[in-house]
Amino acid sequence: MNRKLTIGELASAAEVPTSTVRYYERAGLLKPSGRSASNYRLYSEEDLERLRFIRAAQATGFSLEDVTALLRPAPWGRVQGLIEERRSRVEARMKGLRDVKRVLGAALETCHDHEATGCCRVVADLTAAPSAKGSR
Repeated sequence: MNRKLTIGELASAAEVPTSTVRYYERAGLLKPSGRSASNYRLYSEEDLERLRFIRAAQATGFSLEDVTALLRPAPWGRVQGLIEERRSRVEARMKGLRDVKRVLGAALETCHDHEATGCCRVVADLTAAPSAKGSR
């Protein structure tokens, strides 16, 4: 299919606001394939696929700089390196979240242990903690 889409149609098909399409244009990630007789931006199906790729890459956590690099013709090693780097950052974030989950679980246990008193020891402990006072 070789139909041309206006910016509104493109945005609608990709489920993004038109302002997002304009932003990607300014960032150099997307450009109209042409113009209509009345000077409206026109986009192709390939532009729609590119827009969807940009959004999917961002949803995976790639920065716009990374997306720009991924869209350029590149040796597989560079693309692989970007993916490995992103995966490493995700793994580090997941480790941090597991630590937060463990701390929250312990705090919840403490709350349950003191439920009968009607006083939450977690709040009292955090208030008295030296690290809480030192970070202010």
